[in-house]
Parts: sequence; C-alpha cells; structure tokens
Amino acid sequence: MAVLETARLILRPFHEEDVDILEKLMANPDFMRFSLGVYDRQKTKIFLDKILDWDREGSPSQFAVIVRSGELLVGYCGFFHQQVDGADEIEIGYRLHPDYWNQGIATEAASAVRDHAFRDLKLPRVISLIHPRNAPSRRVAEKVGLRFERATVFKTFPTQVFAQVREQWLSATAV
Repeated sequence: MAVLETARLILRPFHEEDVDILEKLMANPDFMRFSLGVYDRQKTKIFLDKILDWDREGSPSQFAVIVRSGELLVGYCGFFHQQVDGADEIEIGYRLHPDYWNQGIATEAASAVRDHAFRDLKLPRVISLIHPRNAPSRRVAEKVGLRFERATVFKTFPTQVFAQVREQWLSATAV
C-alpha cells in the first residue's frame, strides 16, 4: 500500500504494533462519537486486523494519520468497504484525536485520500457516510468535493450519503 504525504501529514499503512495507540484512540468517547461506541482492546484488534487484511489483499484500506511535527499517530483516514442500500461502496472515512480537531487536518488527510482514490486507484466513485448531526464531518466531505446525495439508514442510524464520481474530480482538477 502506498504512503501519502501532505504538508503536515504522513498517511501510511497501519502496522500490528499500532494496536496500543489505536486502542487508546478508540477508547476515547470523543474520538468514537457518531459511531457504535468506544472500543475495548479486543474490538480494536478486530478493527485493525480487518484493515491489515485489506492491505494484504491489495484492497483500498485505511491509513494511519501521522502528524509530521511530532511523528504522532493521531487517527485514521482512508477507505472502508460498505454495503449501502444494497450497493457495494467505497467510503472515505476519517477520525482524529480531539486535540487535532478544527485545524484542517481531517480535510488535508481526506483530500490526499480522495486524490489517491481517483488518480492512483482509478475508483469510479467514493462516498462518505455521515450522521446528520455531525456537522464537522459534513464540512470535511464538502471541502474535498463530495456532495450530499441522499439520506438513508445505515446500521440502524440515520445517515447522509455524500458522494463524488471520478469525472467530477477530473473536471475540478483540470481547472
């Protein structure tokens, strides 16, 4: 899997030894807001194993978000494989430690992941699944070019689907 770099971030594949840091992140209620709740070590390990399996298969996967200034793993941003309303979708998903909110880091990471999706992986479409009350996540999706497509229910939660197709990205990057 590729390593993506931005001005402030390194997005790299996860490693098994990241489980300790990831466990602390996923035990944080703010980090896990708008999800199925906090994770214990076992759930975190299952989550990490799924990511590592996708990496081994060569499937689009999540990246560890590393802030260059302190070389700290502060969250993740990348791809989830989802089934939404009967369709297979690739979701750009992101979560950051609350200390790194409101600094443009999620947008910076999501932009790099979106570009990787369309430029390198040649994916035809990406989505983001966002809880209606999660305004910061919605702003990130909109800043990187995803647009509201529809409301649905996903894993029993009200969810907004934001989407972008490769042709939209190509048009925006050609300007």
